Amino acid sequence: MDGFLLLAFIFLVAGVAAVPIASRLGLGSVLGYLIAGIAISPLLAALHVDVISLQHFAEFGVVMMLFLVGLELEPRMLWAMKAKLLGLGGLQVGLTALAVMGVALMLGQPWTIALAIGLIFALSSTAIVLQTLGEKGLLKSDGGQSSFQVLLFQDIAVIPMLALIPLLAIPELMDAAGHAADAAHGAGEDAHGPAAPGFVDALEGWQRALVTVAAIAAVIVGGSYLTRPVFRFIAMAKLRELFTATALLIVIAIALLMTFVGLSPALGTFLAGVVLANSEYRHELESDIDPFKGLLLGLFFMTVGAGIDFGLLFGNILGILALTLGLIALKTAILLGLAYLFRIEGADRWLFALGLAQAGEFGFVLLSFSVANEVLPPALADQLLLVVALSMLLTPVLFIAYERLAVPRYTGEAEREADEIDEEGEVIIAGHGRWGGIVNRMLRSAGYKTVVVDYNSAHLEMIRAFGFKAFYGDASRPDLLHAAGIEKAKMLVVAIDEKDQITEIVRYVVQHYPHVHVIARAKDRNHVYELYAAGCRDIIRELFDSGVRAGRSAFEALGLHPFEADRMARGFVRQDQHAIAELARLYDPETPIHRNSAYVERAKELMEEQEAAMRGSAGAFGGRVERGWVPPVGREGEAEEERARSGS
Repeated sequence: MDGFLLLAFIFLVAGVAAVPIASRLGLGSVLGYLIAGIAISPLLAALHVDVISLQHFAEFGVVMMLFLVGLELEPRMLWAMKAKLLGLGGLQVGLTALAVMGVALMLGQPWTIALAIGLIFALSSTAIVLQTLGEKGLLKSDGGQSSFQVLLFQDIAVIPMLALIPLLAIPELMDAAGHAADAAHGAGEDAHGPAAPGFVDALEGWQRALVTVAAIAAVIVGGSYLTRPVFRFIAMAKLRELFTATALLIVIAIALLMTFVGLSPALGTFLAGVVLANSEYRHELESDIDPFKGLLLGLFFMTVGAGIDFGLLFGNILGILALTLGLIALKTAILLGLAYLFRIEGADRWLFALGLAQAGEFGFVLLSFSVANEVLPPALADQLLLVVALSMLLTPVLFIAYERLAVPRYTGEAEREADEIDEEGEVIIAGHGRWGGIVNRMLRSAGYKTVVVDYNSAHLEMIRAFGFKAFYGDASRPDLLHAAGIEKAKMLVVAIDEKDQITEIVRYVVQHYPHVHVIARAKDRNHVYELYAAGCRDIIRELFDSGVRAGRSAFEALGLHPFEADRMARGFVRQDQHAIAELARLYDPETPIHRNSAYVERAKELMEEQEAAMRGSAGAFGGRVERGWVPPVGREGEAEEERARSGS
């Protein structure tokens, strides 16, 4: 027990110390975990810790991750991605395996060993890629979705690989390696996809297929019909920890079932997640499983870092680095070609190529499995294991390269010069995102001519595709405002995202062009005060109006008359505008609001006044009949509609 507690303490300290630092430096949590594992590897070696066994345990985090990914998908969504799942994923695995096999043959390896290496290196890291894409908010992008589809196909492809690799066995390896198979015994017994157990081996081909289909059917039927009554029964106990235990039981039971029939537990739990995607217990399952997934994945990444054999690495540093970088370059080239073929455009193409350019955690499984089945000599497998680990270690660096090099290149915002503005309008709109776009559409539909200036190339490409004319440029530049015709304009709508730039533009226009009516987008209440101080009096908080509309809907849902709900909402807006005007005079940007005693006291008084006014107006229209506000119904309503159609 003491050894277990010490080991848990070491890993937790390493993770807690390294990950926040790595995240603060923009390196991401995955690289933080890998660095933490490298840092504690000498200590683990001194304590004679079996890092590989820990790694097999921690790989169950990948199983949990794919279960959670499945919960985010519905069966129809999975069916919709079948073309890329089979086409893109199949071509990636096939072409990469053949390319790596060709390089291995050129380096003098027998075709059996070359094919095994090709299959192993064709796989990418599901754990690192999905974790990183999720952290950076890229999973829903075209490149992220394509990466996910390829990773899912790779997980499925492990099953036939496990069946094929034993057929490549070279018995002579046992004579050279001695008890290599014994040393690697149980290597396939990990969370991902063990070698087919004795039960499956003893069956005929058709029997094995029947058992496989039955296992998959059990997962689908159980997920569809059995989980709901089970969870309803568990919910009767009203114990949160029991629900968590049940969620873990489901994942582990599916993993055991898949292992028993020789399938990938990751694939089985993913399928179960898809089946449960429409369940009312979906969000509860996510919240219960996610902490365990995160901890196990963190432990897995640390074991990867700790498992690097630095003695072997430094003894063959040039060769192993060359193999690692060569593998990344080869996979990147193949992935770029496939991205072009499947029309993955722009920066997404590089996200797809760089994100999947590493070898994956399945590589550890297949390398051990290959040694155990006399396919690879142990000495070569040890070197290839370093290539897998180093390529995974470099993956966060590849994502950084994507962000620093690919994204700026395709957005083009850093180098692009401002457009020459050759139009003038009575209204200038600075920024055409979600907020400014609504204003622009309303004004144009009413016949007003607008000049749109935006500093976001993506926004401009989108609105130009719909026939709207817009100009690229930074509206905070006085020369660009002059080119847009600010001297003759009647109105300026400042709708850009950057808070400081909004204030800067407002201050400049109010001082130099007082005849221009300025409508400014405010990011929050404090920003309102800053814009008020800059001279703007038409300030729109970006979320205020939608919040007021939601409050009005809440009034109606609680039984208030629609006219009364609308009147109270308008009264709330008037009171808030009055409060803003008073509090803006007391606001001091150098003093935090909660320490500004004059502001706090006046804010309390104004809130009390507002509450009294709102309560006083409540019920004012409670006695009105409903038809005084809503259209008439029944025969009277039909008669009125008939009179309207006849023009009487």
